Amino acid sequence: MAGIQKPAKRHSAKRIVIYNHKGGVGKTTLTINLAFALASIGKNVLLVDSDPQCNITSYLIDDITLDDLLDHSDADEGKTIWSSVKPLIEATGDVKTIEPIQQGQRLFLLPGDIRLSEFEADLNKFWTECLERRMRGFRGVCGLSILVNQVSEAHDIDYVFYDCGPNIGPLNKVILLDSDCFIVPAACDLFSVRALKTLGHTLAGWIKSWDTIVNQAPDGIYLLPGRPKFLGYIPQRFRVYREEPSSTYRPFYSKIERNVNSEILSIFKKEDSSLASRSIRDLRIGEVKDFGPLATAGQSEGRPMWEVSKGSPDQRDAARRSFLDIANTIIRFAENHMSD
Repeated sequence: MAGIQKPAKRHSAKRIVIYNHKGGVGKTTLTINLAFALASIGKNVLLVDSDPQCNITSYLIDDITLDDLLDHSDADEGKTIWSSVKPLIEATGDVKTIEPIQQGQRLFLLPGDIRLSEFEADLNKFWTECLERRMRGFRGVCGLSILVNQVSEAHDIDYVFYDCGPNIGPLNKVILLDSDCFIVPAACDLFSVRALKTLGHTLAGWIKSWDTIVNQAPDGIYLLPGRPKFLGYIPQRFRVYREEPSSTYRPFYSKIERNVNSEILSIFKKEDSSLASRSIRDLRIGEVKDFGPLATAGQSEGRPMWEVSKGSPDQRDAARRSFLDIANTIIRFAENHMSD
C-alpha cells in the first residue's frame, strides 16, 4: 500500500492554537485580532477556520460569498477546508490543495465549512486505524496538517492560527497535536475558571495517546509532531476602573492564576524544560479587557478592533496596544522556544 502524501519538510511556520474547551471566552475574537496584529508588523499569517461553526470565516467574509463557498464546497472546484479533506473521507485520494482567501497584504484564510463535522466524525475511525497501523488512518489524522503545510509553503507563512470549537472532540485533538504551542484564554467568570481544572489533563492525555501511535507507526511516513508547548494564558473580558480590573473581576485573576499553575503548568513543565524558568506571572502573556462596542463592530465590519468605526480614538488605540503587546510576546517566544 502506498504511503502518506508527504511534504519534503514540515514548513517553518509556527502553528498556534488559542484553546479552551469552555465556550464564551472570546477565543475567536482574540485569534482574529492577534492575526491582524502580527500581519501589521510584517508577519505573513494564515488563519485556519477548523471550527464547523465557521466563526472566523463569517467574521472576515460577507454572507453572500460565504454562502457561495458552502454551496459549492462539495464540488470539484470547492474552496473550503472540507473541499480539501473530502478525498480522505471518501477514500478517493490525498488532501486536495486549495488556495486561501487573502485578507490584506499579509493575512490569509483557509475557509471553514459546516461539513467539517463529518470529517470530525471520521477522525475517530482514523485514530483507531492508526492504532492498527493502517495507512488510511494516518492519512486522515494528518490530513489537515498536510494542507496547512502546503499553503504555508506556497505563501511563505510565518504564523498559523487554528480556530477550533469549544470542545474536547477528535478534531481539536489533531489540531493540538499539530500545533507548536497553545495559548489558553480565560474569561473572568466562575465557569471559565472551573474549566481550567480539566484542560491540562485532557491535553496531556492526547499527547500520551499519540505517543503510543508514533511508537508503532510505520517508518518513513508523515506524522504530527505531538508536542505542543504551553505559551501562556490571557485573562479576558473584564471591566476596568482607573486602568485596573474592577473589584468585581479582580478576584478571578488569582483564581485563574492558581488553576493555571496547578492544572496546566504543573503538568507541562515535566516535559518542557523551558517552563522551569518561567513563573506563573511570566505565563500571563497579556490581558484583553472588555472593549464592548469595538468587539461588536469588529465582527460586523470584518476588521481588527483598532480599525472599526465605533468607539473613541483612545479606546481603539488601547485595543491596538493590547494585541500588539501579545503579538510581540508570541514572536519572542517563537524565537526563543520554537526554533527549527
